[in-house]
Amino acid sequence: MGFRRHGPFQAGDQVQLTDPKNKRHTITLKEDGVFHTHKGAIPHADLIGQPEGSVVRSSGGTQYLAFRHLLQDYTLAMPRGAAVIYPKDASMIVGMADVFPGARVIEAGVGSGALTCFLLRAVGPEGHVTSYERRQEFADVARKNVEKFYGGPMDDTWRLVVGDLVASIDELDVDRVILDMLAPWECVDAAAKALTPGGVICCYVATTTQMSKTVEVIRDHGSFTEPQAWETLLRDWHVEGLAVRPDHRMIGHTGFLVSARRMADGVAPPPRRRRPKGTTEEL
Repeated sequence: MGFRRHGPFQAGDQVQLTDPKNKRHTITLKEDGVFHTHKGAIPHADLIGQPEGSVVRSSGGTQYLAFRHLLQDYTLAMPRGAAVIYPKDASMIVGMADVFPGARVIEAGVGSGALTCFLLRAVGPEGHVTSYERRQEFADVARKNVEKFYGGPMDDTWRLVVGDLVASIDELDVDRVILDMLAPWECVDAAAKALTPGGVICCYVATTTQMSKTVEVIRDHGSFTEPQAWETLLRDWHVEGLAVRPDHRMIGHTGFLVSARRMADGVAPPPRRRRPKGTTEEL
């Protein structure tokens, strides 16, 4: 993971330029490069050697704020072969599935590579991510996006397999399995065989029917704890003096997450305790 995330800008760095209207442009710095816009040109030389957080002025007089882009900005702007997992969901997957430095992670349904970028950062140089993608065209887009963000191939920490997870999986004792596909329940048994006891399965689905089916299959499998299902809604707030109010637009429903933990081999989870109908008292 040699991509530089701090220090003065250098040739080869990806830089995000933001104008006064908050419109963002991402450029890759070159020694003789020039960024052209209808508001004027900015020679890359004006940025090379400058610290992050600098302001550069175009030939037309417009000021641009210059930073290396954040991962959330990159994933929302990256070229797409398939829909990307929004940063709010990717962050929840990394956090709620407890993807830790050094973890061995399986991801199925790589899409455009957005979640892969988050997972690779979370596992760090000592961890490993194996991504399974059925469609070659999606895999090609994902590889380009991941390698562009990290500045080159990730062979030591990432393996991209074009094929079906159930038919192709060869890992054992992995720490986390992340499924982003139309029918994740079809992969629950393969995930159970790959996961180490205590490992986490986390599924991303779009609809309530998919969520229900996924929960029931994990529950009935017998190798996992009671699955948890939830969604995350993100709303910005407008704050200007005493004018404080929620923004009129928000990132509402994007998908549901379902997660559970792998039980030890041969151990069944305790039976669930339900409230009897017509009472609010717990058993």
